[in-house]
Amino acid sequence: MSELVECPFCDAIGIASPVLSNRLAVAFLDSYPVTPGHLLVIPRRHATWRCVSNEERDAMLSLVGERCLTGSADGYNVGVNMGSAAGQTIEHAHVHVIPRRHGDVDDPSGGIRGVIPGKADWRAR
Repeated sequence: MSELVECPFCDAIGIASPVLSNRLAVAFLDSYPVTPGHLLVIPRRHATWRCVSNEERDAMLSLVGERCLTGSADGYNVGVNMGSAAGQTIEHAHVHVIPRRHGDVDDPSGGIRGVIPGKADWRAR
């Protein structure tokens, strides 16, 4: 018998309106968006990154690519937090797709390197 898991992402699959979906993955708007249009892409099956199958990972990345190719933003940050040391707070594999627009920050140089203060400007080293 499988163990029931309380998971806000699993709950969202049943109630959130998907923005994109395929057989193994679904993308929906983040409830706490960094920018307007911030998506979370998750496998339909409850799984941590260590348990996601290659097929599920491919399905998730297909939705990430679809969003980045068809969205109206000037660019995207795509990020994954794996484990609590990296800031993961929900134990369900997920990919953040964060739309970016020219001028939304003064200097976007370094992109995701900015998650650790002082590390974004790699050119200064």
